[in-house]
Amino acid sequence: MRKNLSLNDGWLFAEQYAQGMEQIHADESAFCSVRLPHTNRELPLNHFDERESQLISCYRRQIRVAPRAGKRVFLHFEGVMAAATVFFNGEQIAQHLGGYTPFTCELTQLLTGGDDVLAVVADATERSDIPPFGYVIDYLTYGGIYREVWLEETSEVFIQNAQVKPAKTEEGWQVETDVFLDNLSGASGAGELVFTLSNSQGEVKQHTQNISLNGEKNQKISVSFAVGDVRLWDLDEPNLYDLSIKRKQAEEEIDDYACRVGFREACFTPEGFFLNGKRVKIRGLNRHQSFPYVGYAMPKRAQERDAELLKHDLGVNLVRTSHYPQSIHFLNRCDELGLLVFEEFPGWQHIGNDVWKKNAVHTLEEMITRDWNHPSIVLWGVRINESQDDDAFYRETNALAYKLDATRQTGGVRNFEGSHLFEDVYTYNDFVHSGENRALKPRKEVARASVPYLVTEHNGHMYPTKKFDCEEKRVEHALRHIRVLNSAYGANEISGAVGWCMSDYNTHKDFGSGDKICYHGVMDMFRLPKFAASAYRSQQDSEIVMEVASGMNQGERNGSNMTSVHVFTNCDSVRLYKNGAYIGESDPDCKTYPNLPHPPVVMTDFIGELMAKNEGFAKQDAERIKHIFAAIVKYGDKSLPLRYKLSMGFIMLKLHLTYQDAVDLYTKYVAGWGSESTEFLFEGYRAGKLVASVTRGASVSTELRVTPDTLTLEEGDTYDVCRVVIEHMDQFGMVLPYSVEVARVTVSGAGERIGPELLPLLGGSAAFWVRTTGEGEITVRVESERFAPQERKLNVTRKKDG
Repeated sequence: MRKNLSLNDGWLFAEQYAQGMEQIHADESAFCSVRLPHTNRELPLNHFDERESQLISCYRRQIRVAPRAGKRVFLHFEGVMAAATVFFNGEQIAQHLGGYTPFTCELTQLLTGGDDVLAVVADATERSDIPPFGYVIDYLTYGGIYREVWLEETSEVFIQNAQVKPAKTEEGWQVETDVFLDNLSGASGAGELVFTLSNSQGEVKQHTQNISLNGEKNQKISVSFAVGDVRLWDLDEPNLYDLSIKRKQAEEEIDDYACRVGFREACFTPEGFFLNGKRVKIRGLNRHQSFPYVGYAMPKRAQERDAELLKHDLGVNLVRTSHYPQSIHFLNRCDELGLLVFEEFPGWQHIGNDVWKKNAVHTLEEMITRDWNHPSIVLWGVRINESQDDDAFYRETNALAYKLDATRQTGGVRNFEGSHLFEDVYTYNDFVHSGENRALKPRKEVARASVPYLVTEHNGHMYPTKKFDCEEKRVEHALRHIRVLNSAYGANEISGAVGWCMSDYNTHKDFGSGDKICYHGVMDMFRLPKFAASAYRSQQDSEIVMEVASGMNQGERNGSNMTSVHVFTNCDSVRLYKNGAYIGESDPDCKTYPNLPHPPVVMTDFIGELMAKNEGFAKQDAERIKHIFAAIVKYGDKSLPLRYKLSMGFIMLKLHLTYQDAVDLYTKYVAGWGSESTEFLFEGYRAGKLVASVTRGASVSTELRVTPDTLTLEEGDTYDVCRVVIEHMDQFGMVLPYSVEVARVTVSGAGERIGPELLPLLGGSAAFWVRTTGEGEITVRVESERFAPQERKLNVTRKKDG
């Protein structure tokens, strides 16, 4: 039976490769100890030379494995950026081009049983023969052995891979499986494959298939068996099954293989996207797999946490892995959460020469054969993102996807109209919206045919927004995403819209804001939300969401005019109180956003009936004055339209008000100058019940809040990580967007800090990750000049075998 041995610890690393470092007796004085995943150079958050990580580096370590008769040993790499040359005891045994897909080397005949030396030369330069390189790209790719490495011991003849293709028939569901046997020795003879399908509810189905080895080195055996009724994989109930495949010979178990599968039907049609026969409007975001400082090199927990943020904190139902295959941990978590995935092979606009294309096609094959059992994946991306038409190349990539996996549809992301379509779905980056104009183009204008259609990017570079930008810009950023979603929801011909993007990311000098960051995310690089995050989150129903997108500070608005406040919420209505006095109740803005599941609530009345009550005016007269004041806020007193001037004159005559009386009323009920501090209470109601409340007002006291994502970490096949969030908040719990506080972070015990010791709280908050260094307790200490020190204790345990 199989055995796996993690090889993530015990590596030596030299940042700059020198000839001979791969040899058995190389001088190791230039090396330091590292653990995988590892980045070849940690980078600052911003303002650095993008070439700093474009290095050729060397990794080496010893392994001691005793070869066993009848067994084979393989070395697995999940990802090395961007070209890897592998040496064993000084001899080259493999080279892999491409940093986003796995590769394997066989060590069976090379192991000595003693201290063998494994070395990897990792080339992170942007080579023109490796996608996505060859021209400019709008993201960094970093470097290093940034995913996991392990050894696997198998039988002489073993199951190299298995493609499981659940199929629905009139009699119920059946499992169609292609089992790929590696039979290098050319063995022949009879045997059995035993399939066991089970789930967490204890339901088990089993099938035994007689097989015959035909002596071929690579043999595919296709097996189909009925399983009847099953629990479907869906967005809300992502039921998963474990499939075990055992190869037996003469009643002896020789090999075992396991994978997870889900039963579901997914189809893009000209009328939209359907999952298990039900229309689902896709509401998604694109994701880059990069993190501050360490780039791509983050372990399982961080990858899984991104999937959780997308599903729960952002409320989306699909993620596009822009623009490359991503971590197996991320995809596994998408399976578990019920988060759809559009996975594409590496590239960005540029198509290279024939060698480049050959490498691209090979990477596509590696991506599909690695990931074809994930029920979350509903679309293969077989076109280089935003590239020009290349009919021969894209006929080849599309044909390969069909050949490898006919159970899924294909898409190819373009950014121009009337592109040649060889894929199943016309996937298009629609950046037409610029604020005041239409939100999306109609399908007929873009695809020029009645075909399945999906918007795969929108907004992004059209309106870069920082977490610390002015309030009006942050609100407009959210509204631009909302407008596109509203448009997509209103058109059945559009399967959905996938926004650009989940979080800000490092980029090359040609892009971004000049500091090597693209501020295109609905979250920042630390996964801390902007207002746009709540625009997405509020569209779900699994939890109550109510984000008041304002600090209620008039001086923050242009002209000190608070004309409207947006509340991104899934509540039925929102009630507003001003210093305890009821102002009014507002419903979602269904007029402006008629198609959204949950339009924002737009509040424009901050006076209510206070003027009538306090001044003794008739309600009708008070309402007239309110409308006039609203017009002054909108137009200014110098540009006030004549009708409002006449109306003001009439009401002043009627109520015997002097000019100063009118000014005093405006100051009291609109400007608020010189009055007591104003406190606003927002209450969210659902089905007539109070379900959420938010208070806004002048900040009179503040504090730092320190929140780890978890208090328990686990050392397993490698180190674990935990994000810790620091927020500067007022007495009402609002993060202060213009804070200039700086926090000093120290980590002691069984962990270490990733990134610098001093953290500016940009936009009122910051975050950092703690990386474990062994078992025990971690103490995280956060200090600042203004606030008392705070400590958080994290506990690190050792994962139990099995």
